[in-house]
Formats: sequence, structure tokens, C-alpha cells
Amino acid sequence: MKEDIIAAEQAAADPKSLSEVGPPSVAGSSLAAAAVTAGEAINARVGRYRWVICGLLFFATTINYVDRQVLGLLSKDLQAALHWTELDYGNIVAAFNAAYALGLLAAGRLMDRFGTKIGYSVALSVWSLAAMAHALASSAFGFGVARAALGAGEAGNFPAAIKTVAEWFPRKERALATGIFNSGSNVGAIVAPLAVPYIATHFGWQWAFIITGAIGLVWLAFWIPLYARPELHPRVKKAELAYIQSDPPDSPAAKIPWVQWIPYRQTSAFAIGKALTDPIWWFYLYWVPPFLRQNHGLDLTTIGPPLIAIYIIADIGSIGGGWLSSSLIKRGWTINRARKTAMLICALLVTPIVFVSGVKSLWLAVGLVGLAAAAHQGWSANIFTLASDMFPRRAVGSVVGIGGMAGAFTGSTMAVIVGYILQVTGGNYRIPFIIGGTAYLTALLIIHLLVPRIEPIEDVEHVPARPLSIGTIVGFGFMGIIFGSFAGWCTGILSRVSGPHLLEYMALGALVGSIVGVISGLIITSSGARVRT
Repeated sequence: MKEDIIAAEQAAADPKSLSEVGPPSVAGSSLAAAAVTAGEAINARVGRYRWVICGLLFFATTINYVDRQVLGLLSKDLQAALHWTELDYGNIVAAFNAAYALGLLAAGRLMDRFGTKIGYSVALSVWSLAAMAHALASSAFGFGVARAALGAGEAGNFPAAIKTVAEWFPRKERALATGIFNSGSNVGAIVAPLAVPYIATHFGWQWAFIITGAIGLVWLAFWIPLYARPELHPRVKKAELAYIQSDPPDSPAAKIPWVQWIPYRQTSAFAIGKALTDPIWWFYLYWVPPFLRQNHGLDLTTIGPPLIAIYIIADIGSIGGGWLSSSLIKRGWTINRARKTAMLICALLVTPIVFVSGVKSLWLAVGLVGLAAAAHQGWSANIFTLASDMFPRRAVGSVVGIGGMAGAFTGSTMAVIVGYILQVTGGNYRIPFIIGGTAYLTALLIIHLLVPRIEPIEDVEHVPARPLSIGTIVGFGFMGIIFGSFAGWCTGILSRVSGPHLLEYMALGALVGSIVGVISGLIITSSGARVRT
């Protein structure tokens, strides 16, 4: 509702409730620094326990990215030892992304239905055990199975974290809180190159997976006793609870199946934005280490410092991007203007990455990749927050799951394409980096066209279905493309085709999927309209 935004903006601008905040420090990327810096933004008498919860989300995200980064660091060594091709590696990455995408569909509903305490615990357990199981793999197929299991478990992280932020923070703090926990992805990418090469060179690559995977089980020992919903938590003061709940509450209503959110243009805007930009982050995660090793002569023992530099820069972007839009809202900007301005700045900062493949200097290349990674993380903090800006709390987990699923499925497609490009060009990264540099401006344009003004959806239970609306056609057509491309990839893998033939299967699947998606959407929305009337 529109008054929700007005109330949040008025509260953000009220000097009695907020003090002026500068950009938070990320020195050391420590939980204590992040929680204290953010907590000082509010009068001490209000309470700060919500930042402890944010810290737990930060550590879970850190672990999440340590576990997924191990493969990228060891890829060149595993390719040599196990005789993978570039396309084999692309398919292994695609297996993770596809399972991650399917897992997001279930994860969002799991978090909405059972709550984040149970849902997060299950997700952490699954992905930790799957990460350890990589040590048992001895072929490309075995790694594909292990990556798929890891992806299914890790799918629970962001739906749980975003839902937790929506429950524990008022709207004016959500982008900052999201930026803080999301910075854990960069910290994980920093910790991994520090730890993994040492473990692999001293104990073997199997122990790199076992040790990093086991860390998630330690996190559970803190999460289970420390977490509860804010209204039930004994450590939350009344003043802090009132502050957390300062936004007008969502109107009580029945749960809505996730498929019924697809016809909303807001859902399509979020999902398409994620689909176009998430794969770029996957590309950085899995291909930047081999790119630096191939183009700049690094090996497993020297790859650490450049990667650490990249993700320290990215860490600043994660918190800075969230701080920027939150700060603009405090200064009286509308949520629409503040979020889109922050996302435009981030999109523009990514573009210099198109030149990185031709750069001869290692540290100039590191600087360009670091700038793009920082801009991506600033973008990510804001696009995640769009979900809680536009949708009621009870739907946030499902909508984030839909968007994350779209991003992961598209990441699978890009992984196969990148593997094929590198195989046929002899390792030329120019085209993948051009794609990465132009994706964000394209995504922002589509978001703006679909949602000219960001505001909460009103009366979601009684809005009449419109089968021929833009939302229905774009939403279901886009979902059809995503699922069709995945079905084409699966068919190609089972048929043992490779190279251009695998891409042909995926393109045909996307075409058929788009047609089936639109037809299905018309049927679903028409049925819904008859039920409501």
C-alpha cells in the first residue's frame, strides 16, 4: 500500500528516530564491526539484537560461498587430473545451477511455511554434507552429482535470509541489512583462496571439500539457540520490537500459491532482473580463477592475493550499494527513485569489464574485475530489497525463490555457453566479459518498463485475473523459456550430445517452453478469474 512507503519515508527522515549514518566500515569484514556500525545508526535505547541476527545471516552466507568457491579454485588442477574438457566443466557448473534453481522453488515455500529457523537448519545441513561428498567423486559425472546436491541445499540461503530481514527490519533498514549479510558472499570468496590452496597442497584436494563443508555444521550450533521470531525472542526489548514493527502490518490473508504471483509485472521485473545479472556473478565465481591463471600465469599457490583483492573490493560494494539507497530514502527520496538510482550507478560501474580480456597487467585486470564485482553486489543488495518493497512479507520467500530460480536456470544456460565458447576459441574470454558488461543496463531498462513506479502491491487476494495482460504473457512466457531451456539441456545430456548440438537442444527447448508457458498462463489466469467471479 502507498501509505506504507510514505510512513517508512517519514520515519526515515525523522531526526528523533534516526541519527545520521555514514558508509559502514568493512575492515576485517567482521561480524562485530558490521553489527556495531549498523547498530549505532539507531538510538542505543532502542536495542540492537536485530543486528546479531543479521550477523548470523552474514556468517551463513560466508559459509555458503566458501563451499561453492572451492571448485573454481581447484578447477584447473581437477581438469588436468581428471581430464575434463571446458564443456565438461561448464556442465558441472550447470548441474549446480540447475539444482539450485529447482531447490529455490521448494526453498521459498519451505521458508514461508515452516519459518526460517527450521528451514535454514535443514538447508545448512544438506549443503554441508553435499560439500563434503565432493571428496568421494572421481569423474566429471561424479562431480556433477555432488554439485547438484550442493546446489539443492544452498538454494535455501537467500530466501531464508531475505525473509529474515523482512521480519526483523523495517523497510528503511532492509537494504543496509541485506548489504551486510550479502557481503558474506565476498568474505567467503576471500576466505576460500586463503584456506583452500593450503589445504589442497598439504592434505590433498579431497580434504579441501571435507573441511570447508564441515564448517556449516558448526554454524548450526549458534543458529538454533540464538534465533527466534522477534515477537517471541526474550532478548528483544519492547522498544526494539516496536521499531522493527514500525511499518504498517500486512493485512491478514490466506497463503497464495507461488504460481499465482507470476502474472504480476513486479514478479517478472524481479525475476528477469535476476535472470540477466545472477549468471554474471556465477561467471566471476567459477571462471575468474581459471581466467587469471590462464591469462596472467598464476597457479594454485599464487592465485590467492588477486582473488582476495577482488572480493575485498566487492565487499565494499555490497554494503555501499545497500547504504546508498537507504541513505537516499532518509534524505526524502521515494523508494522508487532511490532504488533505481542506486541500481543505475551500479550498472554503469560494471561496464568497464568489457575490456578486461585484453588487459596485460595483472593488477589492472584485478581492478576491473573487482569494480564489476563490487557493482554487482551493490546491485544485488538493491534488487533483493525490491522483493520486500513490492510484496507483502508472507510472499517474500516465494517471490525471492522465483527470482533466484530464474537466475540460477539462466546461470546454467550461461555456464554451458561459456564452456562451449572457451572450447571453440581456445580459451578466449572476450565474449563472456562483453556479455557481463552489458547485462545490468539491459536488466534495469526491463525492470523500469515493467515497474515504472516501485510500490507495494495492494489487495493481492482480490485483484481480478487478466489472461491477456502484459504481466501474464511476460511472466508465464519467461518462465516457459527458463524451464524449456533446462529441459533441453537435460535432454541433450541424457542423449549424450555436446558442443553446438547441446546448445541447439537448449534453444529448441526455450522456444517450445515459451509457447507452452504462455498457453499455460492463459489457462491458469482464466481459471482463476472464473473462480473469483
